[in-house]
Amino acid sequence: MKSKLRVFTTASLFIMSANTAHAACTQSEQTLPVRELQLNAEGEFVPQWAKKAVWYQIFPERFRNGDPSNDPTKASIEGADPNEPVAHWELHPWGSDWYELQQYEQANGDKELWKHLLRRRYGGDLQGIIDKLDYIEEMGFNAIYLNPVFQAPSLHKYDSASLHHIDPHFGPDPEGDKALMAKEKPWDPNTWVWTKADKLALELIEKAHKKGIRIIFDGVFNHMGINSFAFQDVQQKQQASPFADWFTVNSWRDEDKGTAFDYQGWFGVKSLPEFKESTHDLAPGPKDYIFAITERWMNPMDKGREYGIDGWRLDVAFCVGHGFWKDWREHVKSLNDEAYLTAEIVDSPEKVKPYLQGDEFDGEMNYNFAFTAAEFLFNPGDAAISASEFDAKLREMREFYPKGVAYATQNLFGSHDSNRIASHIVNRGVGNFRDWGNYFQLSQVGNNPDYSPRKPTAEELHLQKLFVILQMTYVGAPMVYYGDEVGMWGANDPDNRKPMIWPDIEYADESVMPDGSKRKADEVAVNTQLQLHYKTLIDIRKRYPALQTGSFKTLLVNDDKHLYGFERALKDHQTVRVVINNSEQPRTVNLAADEQQWRDVLNQDTVEHTNGKVTLTLPAKWATVLVTQ
Repeated sequence: MKSKLRVFTTASLFIMSANTAHAACTQSEQTLPVRELQLNAEGEFVPQWAKKAVWYQIFPERFRNGDPSNDPTKASIEGADPNEPVAHWELHPWGSDWYELQQYEQANGDKELWKHLLRRRYGGDLQGIIDKLDYIEEMGFNAIYLNPVFQAPSLHKYDSASLHHIDPHFGPDPEGDKALMAKEKPWDPNTWVWTKADKLALELIEKAHKKGIRIIFDGVFNHMGINSFAFQDVQQKQQASPFADWFTVNSWRDEDKGTAFDYQGWFGVKSLPEFKESTHDLAPGPKDYIFAITERWMNPMDKGREYGIDGWRLDVAFCVGHGFWKDWREHVKSLNDEAYLTAEIVDSPEKVKPYLQGDEFDGEMNYNFAFTAAEFLFNPGDAAISASEFDAKLREMREFYPKGVAYATQNLFGSHDSNRIASHIVNRGVGNFRDWGNYFQLSQVGNNPDYSPRKPTAEELHLQKLFVILQMTYVGAPMVYYGDEVGMWGANDPDNRKPMIWPDIEYADESVMPDGSKRKADEVAVNTQLQLHYKTLIDIRKRYPALQTGSFKTLLVNDDKHLYGFERALKDHQTVRVVINNSEQPRTVNLAADEQQWRDVLNQDTVEHTNGKVTLTLPAKWATVLVTQ
């Protein structure tokens, strides 16, 4: 199972378990004293805009092909896993059946599906994101988290060749950009040029900002790829390379001693050579390089922070020492004191806490929120938690971190590192999401033949809608993985990285299984009803500020009837009440009216007010959102 996982996953997906991850990244376990904090008038260190963010996560290669002239080529994917020659290669049809091998793939003769899936490129690019900014704005998203966009051969781009250039195949002139880049001394920022792809990224940022949409980039500061300028030089020159101290080298090539060149890859993955670290910090070479690229993207061309990105999401943050993060935060905040820093740390709150004390990160990708929501809303039978257990777990997360952090953390469910929410619901009962290491493999079709790749039913999508109500009304900044809002489904990596569903593209039915056999065909199309639900809930969140920055109070906990309710309030200005019926049958709920007139802004139902009480009947597995008149 371990070897199958290793070849079937990519990027930040080798986290077999939280304990294994931390054992492999021992530097980060050693905490350091918290440095002097820069607090605002509210006594918080998080940027205030991050509390009001509704995030949209975009995986660029699979979002939209806006410029077919820049499509990847067979040469452009060399160095990506699986790093072996391939005779036949073509741009993969955007609307094709996911598991069906195209003729060019069949001609290669590989029997292992994972190799085909990792070689595929669909042509998503920055122009495609620019073209869909109107869509993102219309849906109500006001912040974008982009998976890596820097130069790299893989589909996921966590194997960077450089961090100071956007991938040429994401821009309008790949060959021209490569020719420009070849004239640089990549280690010397004074020689760096601005390619057309780089400039297109700045155009994306500028156009997003004009729409009130913030953008953060994915920073991978633990490792680079084997195509990186630094590693290529080390491979060639060995100890004589000026980058010899950039990477963790186990042995140098020496014919006299009979030793081969060997180095540390992230989690043993040789395509991802790790930067050398001291106890608390990165080696000086990569650290200086990262500080330089940070300034490049946050203050491009010295034009000012308004032209740069609004922050960073940090990949495998637990694999980099605390000392680096503390220094780097100071650097980032000197460039933009309103920049938002969010970490990927899939672990218990106790392990996450040291990173969120004000001198490293502002928030995290809040998988613990996803785990807790899944245990309450989706887990079957005895695997489910009660309303009171749900309330206790939520309270623990809210109160575990310094003031403001809970409001700025990214509350997600699906991502590029987990199965999509729709497929999670289809396969509820297959393990427990919180058991990250085991569930990671159980939720991969390549590791678990019992995991169903079928489309969710209307009843299952109803459960997804229930989660969205919670996500958009609870404390924290909601984050939606591209395509979840239109009904995309898929198992864990690589199936969670299918091409986005657009109404102007024709899609084949999904009828092919991973082993090539046939199953009942599933239509692939935009689910407009689900899409409208997301749009409605995002609008409700943005329309009522109490849902963004308001206080939280538990309103109702009933384990026998599976009812849970909470209240969000902005002092005397506004109060919102949310009640969830998590049972399989309708429930009547009575709440104190508190001398207020209430209306249901979600269902538009009449709310009965009698004898100082509010009475409402909730359908099974549904909720209400009440606001004062």
